Amino acid sequence: MSDLMTYVYGVTRGDDALAERLAALEGVAGAPVHLIPDGNGLALVASSVPAEDFREEALRRRLEDLDWLSAVARAHHGVVEAVAAYTTVLPLRLATVYLDDARAREVLAAGRELFTDRLARLAGHVEWGVKVYVDPSAAPEPPSAPADAQLSPGRSYLRGRRQQQRHRDTAHRAAQRAAEGIEAAGRAYASERARHRVQQGALAEAAGENVVNDAYLVPLDRGEAFRAEVARAADGLAGVRVEITGPWAPYSFAMGPEETGDAAGAGP
Repeated sequence: MSDLMTYVYGVTRGDDALAERLAALEGVAGAPVHLIPDGNGLALVASSVPAEDFREEALRRRLEDLDWLSAVARAHHGVVEAVAAYTTVLPLRLATVYLDDARAREVLAAGRELFTDRLARLAGHVEWGVKVYVDPSAAPEPPSAPADAQLSPGRSYLRGRRQQQRHRDTAHRAAQRAAEGIEAAGRAYASERARHRVQQGALAEAAGENVVNDAYLVPLDRGEAFRAEVARAADGLAGVRVEITGPWAPYSFAMGPEETGDAAGAGP
C-alpha cells in the first residue's frame, strides 16, 4: 500500500500557466501542488499527502486535533484562493482525499458534466458572507415606568423582566428589518444565495446573537455595490450589527464530492 494519498482542493480549467503558478505553492503538509488534467480541459488541483494522516481511520482521529485541523484548513484555503485569483475554481470540501491520482482522475471524469456546468455558472462570480447579530445590550434601554412604591419586590422584579423582554423583542424586530434589507440587496445584485446554520457556542466568537449567516454569489462587477447596500441595512437600527466578509472563492456554491463519487476521506 502506498505511503501517499491524493488530496484534492478543487476543480478548475487547467492550463500550463496555472500549473506553473501552482508549482510555487505549498499545500497541505507542505506538499507541492499540481494539476490532474482529464485531457479535455478540466483539472483537479491536488497534492500528495501522507497516508498515515489521511486514511479513513487516521483522518477521523486527526480531525479531533484542532491545531492540525487549523493548519490543514489554512493550507487548503491558501491553495483555493491562489487558484481563484487566476481563474474560476470549484472548491471541494476540506480533507477530500483519494487513494491516488488515477482514482481522483476517475472521479473527475465521472463528474465532468456536473463540474463543467457549475464552473460555467460560477465564472465571473465571487462569494460574500453576511452575518447579522442582535445585541440588545448595545441598544439604549427604553424609558422605565415610574416606580410604584406599592409594588411588592416580586411584582417589581416581574415588571423589570417584562421590560427586558420588550427590549430584546425590539432588537430582534430591528434585526428582521436588517435581514429584509439584505435579502433585497441579494435579489438586486446576487445570482444565488446560500443559507448557513447560525453560529452558536464555540463558533460564535463575535458579540451578540448570530441570527443570520448567509452567503451570496455575486458577479465581480457588482460586488462593491452589493457590499455597500448590505452595509446600509443596519443603519439606524440600535442593537443590530451586520458583518460582511469577502470576496471569497465560492465555497458555498460548489458541489461536494459525494455528488460525483466517494472520496477516501471527507471534511467536517
